[in-house]
Amino acid sequence: MSRVLLWAPLGSIALLMVVFAVALLGPGRDAADPLQGEALPELPLETFDPAMPGFDPEAVEGPYLLNLWASWCAPCRIEHPVFMDLAERGIPIYGVVYKDDRADARAFLAELGNPFAGFAADPEGRAALELGVTGVPETFLIDGSGVVRARWRGAVSEPVWDRQFEPAWQAAMAEEN
Repeated sequence: MSRVLLWAPLGSIALLMVVFAVALLGPGRDAADPLQGEALPELPLETFDPAMPGFDPEAVEGPYLLNLWASWCAPCRIEHPVFMDLAERGIPIYGVVYKDDRADARAFLAELGNPFAGFAADPEGRAALELGVTGVPETFLIDGSGVVRARWRGAVSEPVWDRQFEPAWQAAMAEEN
């Protein structure tokens, strides 16, 4: 009996970890996403920095990633090297700076590098509300017609790119050609 009491908490923790891993990483995480397959909504965005390239969804040609991020966001720092790599591969990424001080966001980019083709600011979180963002980071894949093809809530890692975005990216690129 004492052995059962000794191992029960450890077994419970292990079971919870498995349940959370399946819930977070399992297939169909965003299957019920109401934006998937819909046109990107009109976003009330502001200019991030007049000296830097901007982001206007109407002016972007071809598929791209849209990433909502902030300098104060720890997972944004974690995913940043993945975006640097994707940008080097020629994948356009546009950043929306979410509820952040512009100077802090510029310092973040100066420290870690800039993978973004253009920027916009969402200082009050109104654009995030239009997108149904639950917290940063969140990343969307938008096809050349302006339709949301994929979405990820949380930091994008290489496995997330491979599983959630790469197939949709390839399909969107095939439609462009």
